[in-house]
Formats: sequence, structure tokens, C-alpha cells
Amino acid sequence: MNFNKVDEKVVKRLKEVVGDNYVLTDPEKMESYSHDEVTGDKYKKMPEVVVLPANALEIASIVQLANEKIIPIVPRGAGTGYAASSVPFLGGIVVSTERMNHILEVDEENMIMVTEPGVRTGEVQTVAAKHGYLYAGDPCSGDSSFIGGNVATNAGGNKAVKYGTTRQQVSGIEIVTPKGEITTLGGKLKKDSTGYCLTQLMIGSEGTLGIITKVYLKLMPKPKNVMDLLAVFPTSQQAVKAVPKIIHSGIMPLCVEFMANNSIKTCENFLQEKLPHSDVGNYIIVSVEGDNEQVLEEQCMLIDDICSQNKALETLVADSERIWKARKSFGEADRACSLIFSAEDIVVPPSQVANMVEKMQIISKKYGIAINCVAHAADGNVHADILKENMDIEIWNELLPKLRHEVYTYVYSIGGKLSGEHGIGYKRVHLLEEFANPVELKMMKAVKKALDPNNIMNPGKVIQI
Repeated sequence: MNFNKVDEKVVKRLKEVVGDNYVLTDPEKMESYSHDEVTGDKYKKMPEVVVLPANALEIASIVQLANEKIIPIVPRGAGTGYAASSVPFLGGIVVSTERMNHILEVDEENMIMVTEPGVRTGEVQTVAAKHGYLYAGDPCSGDSSFIGGNVATNAGGNKAVKYGTTRQQVSGIEIVTPKGEITTLGGKLKKDSTGYCLTQLMIGSEGTLGIITKVYLKLMPKPKNVMDLLAVFPTSQQAVKAVPKIIHSGIMPLCVEFMANNSIKTCENFLQEKLPHSDVGNYIIVSVEGDNEQVLEEQCMLIDDICSQNKALETLVADSERIWKARKSFGEADRACSLIFSAEDIVVPPSQVANMVEKMQIISKKYGIAINCVAHAADGNVHADILKENMDIEIWNELLPKLRHEVYTYVYSIGGKLSGEHGIGYKRVHLLEEFANPVELKMMKAVKKALDPNNIMNPGKVIQI
């Protein structure tokens, strides 16, 4: 589809909607909106204009203008994504929600928090805790990511094994549709069978089906106690194979995280802080929570026994701040090690995690390239960062597609998929065309065409029309 460019008349009309100060055309001011966390020049594109609306009505006016002029709209949160979803590759108007950063309501009676999309995830967690509640969404980017971006990408995170991904934390959303209409889907309800579940359709659609302008988040009572254990294993296989044994024991952990030894060393170097058994160790981090401290202690003893039976070098009560700081620094540490890297977000059946980690080690040796792995091990989500390091860029550009093709051919052969939580965006759109079930892909395209007939809403992301 041919899109029109943003001209001076369009800029003038945008200023009439949001005010002169909230329309950016200066390249220096727009540079930070030209990329997200995906590395490499091929994933950068300067916007034609950036608009910072204050509310849903302003966004609706912007979308109506874009439809009138057939100009692409690219919704943007904090830009912490790993799929280039918020980069304007086809030009057009970047709509940033950064000014829409208010918590509108904490409804304690219904245990719902209502926020605008530009509220940081960490702030949601903090405010929930002050009221005695838990907001269970917990992506590693929580200190910087926006809640609207979490919803748009169905962000996962460390607590997904117990509480699920972002879609399980949302009871409703307000959106601006691709035609510039405002509607609320869901709300403060615990259950709803009133027609199609459009709320869940919008969650994870990466801005291709509308712009989120308000979110209804589920809260739950905050557990009194959390205990973190660190089990150290001599091999990654022994570490990962202990995970299903922990789950099958009847314990429902808050999270079970895996860190391979090369990732531990990379994080250690980045933080300049010694980590336990970093010379040879592979980590399993297990968190359990509850109100009965004695029950938690018994669960920790059982986890210790399981890990010991699986040849753990040591299982210890973790220094929580230190160990989670290391785990959450994984992406930053790899970026410090290699300015260009490819962050893969593989998801496989949990029973296949050990095989997936082993396969990544085999591929790393085959291609002579470093691949650092961590995993949300109990829910099958393996994060594999493929590092360019000092490799010549031409060789990297030739090698990476071959390597990724081999990875995903294996992933789909064992019942996995392209993304567990980062999404498809622009980075994986061709891989989705290659690997997705054709009928599933046809259904996605039919939904896109029906809701966005002019294809203006984040075109070129997730699916190709």
C-alpha cells in the first residue's frame, strides 16, 4: 500500500490538536524515537513527526487525520521492546503516550487499578504495594517500561509461571480504534461472556489494531512472605532438568529462573560484583511466597532435597537483591559485551527447555558465535542472545539469518513458537510468515483488514498486508 508523507499542512493540524510544544519535528529531538532496544542500524528509522497527546480524544483526532490523509500511525510507549514494534519503518506519525502517565484510580473494593498507558510498571507495583496489594506483572524492564507497552506486547516476566503473562492481569482496556473511535472493552468485571473476547484480541496486538488509552489492572492480596533460593549446578542440563521435578513436587513457585554459566559471567563482569560459584556454576533461582512462614520453610527444604538429588553443587538462601539484580541485568550486560546482538525470545513446551538450551549450545559451537542463555524455565521461555562481538558486519549479516533459521526450524519441530513475551514486531515478521500455520496467519490478516482497512495502524509489524 502506498502511504502519503507528512507535510507542513499535516504538522499544522497536529499542532492544532495537541499544541505546538507537543509536536516534534527537530531530528535531534526525534532521534530517541527512531529505535527501541533492538540493536543494529537496520532496526532504526527516523520519524517524520512525533506527537505527544494528553488523552484519548487527542489520539482519536490524530488517528482520524491519519485515515483522511492515508498516513501511517506508530504507537509508542517507553521504547523498551525487543522487536522493533515502535519504529516507524514506513514513515508517518509516531504517537507517544509518555504524557498519559497518571494512575486514575485504585478501587480497593473491586481490587482494580485504573491507569493511563504511560505509567511505568514499577510505579504500578509500588502503588499497589502501598495499598497492601500485589500487581503480579513483573517484566525485567519494569523500572522503565510503560504499562501500556506491557499490554500491547503481552509482556511476561519473572512471575508468569504462577500468575501468567500481562493478559492475565488485565480485566479491561480503553482503546482508540484504527478508525479513530474510542471504546472500552471489558472493565471491572471478574467474568464476561458477552460476545467475542475483544479485550484479549487487543492485548498483544503490538499497536496494529488500536492504541491503548486506559488499562484496568487486576490486584490481589500481597503475600506476607517471599523466600528466594539459589541452586548452583555444574552443568546447564542438570540445572534445567531439576525444574520439572520441583513443579511436580506439588509446590507452586512464584518463579523459576535459569542462568547459564556464560550469562552469569557476563552479568558478573557488567556489574563488577562477584556472584556465587561463577567459575563453573549454572543457576536455578526459585522464589516461593505465602502467608505461612513454616510452610515456606518446608517447601524450601523440599526444593533443596530435589536440587541435591539432581547433583547441585550447593543450594542456598539467596541474597535476593544481589541475585535479582544479576538476573535482570542480562540484556544490559550483553549489550555492554556486544553493541550489536540478536535477542531471541523462544518459547517451547516446558518439558523441552533442557533440549532447547542444549541445542543453542550446539549451534553456538557450530557457528563459532557466543550465545548467552537465560530462561523463565518453568514456563518454557528461553532468552538466547546471539552476540556479534568483533565479527565483521558483513559476515554477521550473512550468518545471522542462517543461524536463526536453524534455531526456529528446531523450535517448531518440538512444538515451540517464535516469541514467548517480546512479540513479533518488525524483527520477526518474516519469520512468522515462514513458520506460522497458514490458516492461523490467514485469520490474523483477516482481522487486521477488517479492523484497519486503510492499514495505517503500525503497518509492517506482526503481519504483512
